[in-house]
Amino acid sequence: MNRADAIGRLKSRRFDMLVLGGGATGTGIALDAATRGLDVALVEKEDFAAGTSSRSTKLIHGGVRYLEKAVKEFDRGQLDLVRDALKERAVLLRIAPHLSRPLPLLTPLYGLFEIPYYFTGLKIYDLLAGRANLESSRLLGRAEATRRFPMLRKEGLKGGVLYYDGQFDDARMNVSLALTAAQQGATVANHVAASDLLEEGGRLRGAVVKDTLTGESWEIDAKVVVNATGPFCDEIRLLDDPGARRLLSTSSGTHIVLDAHFSPPETGLLIPKTEDGRVLFLLPWLGHTLVGTTDNPAPLSEDPQASEEDIEYILRHLRHYFDLPVGRGDVLSSWSGLRPLVSNDSKKGTSGLVRDHLIEVSESGLLTITGGKWTTYRKMALDAVDRAVRVGRLEPSRGSATETLPLRGAEGFGADGIAQLERAGLDEDVAAHLHRAYGSKATEVATIAAQGYGGRLAAGYPHIEAEVIYGSRVEMACTAEDILHRRTRLAFLNESAAEEARPRVEELLATSSALS
Repeated sequence: MNRADAIGRLKSRRFDMLVLGGGATGTGIALDAATRGLDVALVEKEDFAAGTSSRSTKLIHGGVRYLEKAVKEFDRGQLDLVRDALKERAVLLRIAPHLSRPLPLLTPLYGLFEIPYYFTGLKIYDLLAGRANLESSRLLGRAEATRRFPMLRKEGLKGGVLYYDGQFDDARMNVSLALTAAQQGATVANHVAASDLLEEGGRLRGAVVKDTLTGESWEIDAKVVVNATGPFCDEIRLLDDPGARRLLSTSSGTHIVLDAHFSPPETGLLIPKTEDGRVLFLLPWLGHTLVGTTDNPAPLSEDPQASEEDIEYILRHLRHYFDLPVGRGDVLSSWSGLRPLVSNDSKKGTSGLVRDHLIEVSESGLLTITGGKWTTYRKMALDAVDRAVRVGRLEPSRGSATETLPLRGAEGFGADGIAQLERAGLDEDVAAHLHRAYGSKATEVATIAAQGYGGRLAAGYPHIEAEVIYGSRVEMACTAEDILHRRTRLAFLNESAAEEARPRVEELLATSSALS
């Protein structure tokens, strides 16, 4: 289904469920509902993953920090969150092998007393994963730690603990969820904003929406309206009830991207304790090095920006742990994302709030789901659809299939995909990139490349013109930002390279639109 077809369906039928928000949670809900045979619509005011869902640390993980808090504070909620996330980690690695992979992470230790503390903690992490554990944690001596991560500061290093988590491409995963939901019968559209809610007899019956690209407005009727707008969920709740108490606090998480030589390609680094008690990750990601994140209270913003203070905070800790010099000039890209944190009445900062999710149903029937984290999006979706079925008295024709359903690109994905793309005439780095980003659908992009769209968008990067055409025709990309930020990830890897590519991307989008 292309976007024009989706808009047509949104105007012409009544749905069982209308989902507001096209991040991980919203698209996960649409997919879950569609696999149950429900008629579901989803609208996203910007683009799929335009907000928080494209700005994560790119880890599929239980959360070692949450485990530490659970043990120290005897917090069952944090422990359950870790256990659920570890189960979901295994599911994601299975249903989207092209977009995710297991990744070993090294925790360097500089004090003898740290060795039993962190080793014991990570062994508990293994135990909580149970059969879903990726590989057992183990102690490394100083020599092995520096062999795996040569840029580590050698002075005072005692050794390290190696453990395993998952890594993924968050925005590509989000787009894949939306497209898979559409394959299953959902009607999904980006750049469509909910401007008001419709009520009849004290119950919600749908929403007024507006196509932000054309300015056209219309009504969508639905038996249940689900508010899955992440950090903006309170704004929708206030449309429903102007006197509603706000549910969320928001915090910002800043990340930076450095060149590949700042990390080995197959091992990440967990800095276990910063000067203010946080953790930092340094990870190989898409041929670069990703570092983050911060955790500071932040105001609600459509486009939060990484502050120079937060960038310097990250660099300062890298310099403390690295023998390799690193400075502001090494930063190729930076961004900040907002975490939706369920508020409490304590005096703790945002880093102390539980990352579990909350479902609320208002008197009019608005179902709001908020909180949570990327790794648990599928469980959040399951819980939300279960509740929506009760609220709307819906009648699913079957059970959820999301635990085993491959996401778009996973069907037929195999290790020989890169060789096939090379045989089609693509350079090795381009073939590897397409194989990873599109999975079994990479051949469709390669076919477009063979029609004269094989040129690179930016020097030194594997992203090609065919991806713009494919993104427009197949993946609902409408703007240069959609392409550069979320279909190719170029803007997240190198801001200058993305600006170099922008004129050609805009030209190709116009060409694709004219040919449609």
